[in-house]
Amino acid sequence: MFQLVLCLLAATLQPDTSPLDQWLAGKTVTAEAVAAYGGIDKCFAAEPIPDGVWQRMQGKTYKENPYIQRDDLRHIRALHWDYDEQMHVGEMIVNKIIADRVARILRQLFDAKYPIQRMLLPDVYDADDEKQMRDNNSSCFCFRTIAGSTKLSKHARGLAIDINTLYNPYVKVRKNGTRYIQPATAKPYCDRTRDFPYKTDHNDLCFKLFTEAGFEWGGDWTTRKDYQHFELIE
Repeated sequence: MFQLVLCLLAATLQPDTSPLDQWLAGKTVTAEAVAAYGGIDKCFAAEPIPDGVWQRMQGKTYKENPYIQRDDLRHIRALHWDYDEQMHVGEMIVNKIIADRVARILRQLFDAKYPIQRMLLPDVYDADDEKQMRDNNSSCFCFRTIAGSTKLSKHARGLAIDINTLYNPYVKVRKNGTRYIQPATAKPYCDRTRDFPYKTDHNDLCFKLFTEAGFEWGGDWTTRKDYQHFELIE
């Protein structure tokens, strides 16, 4: 009986690694759970897309097309911090051309405790870009056009990453002088002279890491501003 009690006690003291074993993006994990899982290094990887993830993408972020196929893409596993001082499980689909670079950048951001609120696949939001941006989600691949046009976005090839999207909106001044803002709830964050959480600018670590790795920042564009957006320079 005593041995049974000890076994039960030991079982209850084991850290919960299920969010990592099943890679449940959005869940929080403890340092003890990460250690039991195999350590921080094991939590960062760029690999072929698992079958379960691929099924989740169908008809949402992925639609049949002649430009990009499953083998062109990679699934990134990563942890990230937020202002709550907790580690969160994240995932991202990217083009295999940039997969290792993006995984390395996400690890550097993690090591610096850079705040990223959410890192979920857009499929969680039914690939609705407005919806995921209002939720401040960070993501990459989604087979879609550029906002307000019929031209394919670099997101459609998995070559562009959006970080902390609510606080770093897309802004374009129309010919009639009005502004198109995406997400529509981000108007308070269009004034880049203000200080607020998650803000990306030229002094920001995220800006420095992505631009050093060969990406351009949408915040430097002249005809429009896309403060959340980093895309590969081709």
